[in-house]
Amino acid sequence: MALRPSDPICAPATPLLPSAVAIVRITGPGLSSVLAPLLGLPEPRVATLRTLRWDGFRERALVLFFPAPASYTGEDVVELQVHGNPLLVQRLLEHLGTLGIRLAEPGEFTRRALLNGRQGLLEVEALRDLVTAETDTQIRQAQARAGAQPPWIGAARAALVPWMARAEAAVDYGEEEGISIDINEMRNDLSILAERFHVEQQRARAARHLREGIRLALVGRPNAGKSTLFNLLAGEDRAIVTEVPGTTRDVLEVRCEWRGLPLRLYDTAGLRATEDPVERLGVARVGPVLEAADLVLHLIPPGEAASDPTLIQALEPFTGKVVAVRTMGDLPGVRYPGAVVISALAGDLAALEATLKARLLGGLAPDACLGALATARQVELLEELARQLDLLLDLAPGCPPELPASLLQGAWGLLARLTGEDRAESALDQVFSGFCLGK
Repeated sequence: MALRPSDPICAPATPLLPSAVAIVRITGPGLSSVLAPLLGLPEPRVATLRTLRWDGFRERALVLFFPAPASYTGEDVVELQVHGNPLLVQRLLEHLGTLGIRLAEPGEFTRRALLNGRQGLLEVEALRDLVTAETDTQIRQAQARAGAQPPWIGAARAALVPWMARAEAAVDYGEEEGISIDINEMRNDLSILAERFHVEQQRARAARHLREGIRLALVGRPNAGKSTLFNLLAGEDRAIVTEVPGTTRDVLEVRCEWRGLPLRLYDTAGLRATEDPVERLGVARVGPVLEAADLVLHLIPPGEAASDPTLIQALEPFTGKVVAVRTMGDLPGVRYPGAVVISALAGDLAALEATLKARLLGGLAPDACLGALATARQVELLEELARQLDLLLDLAPGCPPELPASLLQGAWGLLARLTGEDRAESALDQVFSGFCLGK
């Protein structure tokens, strides 16, 4: 993003759809003079009715003015609430362009807030997730990360600083002043920090699944109970359920929340050898779904005979994420000790819930992940941070001071990248590309 912080910018902060009210947001330095041809700004933070006149238009607008630096972006901010006619809003934006106020690039308002110190990068990412959340759990997860940065980050910095100073002193003046690093003392002092990193790793891996939605593919032979389970998890009848084998001919997808778990469910065609050309097309589409799935539930009804070669071949590459689920567990005489047994018709899915949380959340409840890092960027940096500290604690006593100094500096740099204090342009472009214009 080619950012020009001195340029005034504008954008609709509400969708361009017919509505009662639309909001146009403007930010930049010196908006009082920039907007003078259109309106005089009211007192700060006092909603004031103004009449806007331009190019033959006359519009009554509610105007809010937030002067710098106490605003969302750290610059002057003006919000215009006008009638929600998309054409009217478009004409207003065009007129603002004639005043030297260009249309904002995606995420540019929030990017300016970051660069002006009004928000941190972790808070910015939480805001993006809040805007795009699709389930209650995802909203709560994003809100929990939207405040101050996690306290363990500050604690990590406080723990690393004295050892960084010692290591640098040992490198620069060790031979002259007899300064050295006691590796055993450092290991004892930083072991608690390493444990904390590993706890946050577990929470972050689980939180990432909750943020992105758990991709769950249902597979099995025809009439294994896939569509019945699909409808129950989705909370609505999305798949046709009949006693006729091969009813599902295509991959059905639905996004939903089930028992606190955001799910991306895929109901697939029954896997079997078939001469039906339509059914064969459905079977052929199962492979890419299994590839992208976090877990593959292989539904097996009571008394199922030896698996069809088509089913064996389809599941073989994904054995690490295939979970065998015995269906119709409410039928008399159905017993499978130690297996995941469910009954969709009876609503008995306790074993499935426990399995999903164990395999994908590490046994954590969704609420235990509140406030945890969750984006791919954050999780990758946390993984590297934990690895860096593990390497540091594995150093042998008497090693050259350059080794702990390098690893300590590396850990410090990873924390800076995590919080956004190391503002690499490419990383920021990736973060803000997912924002709308008015953010």
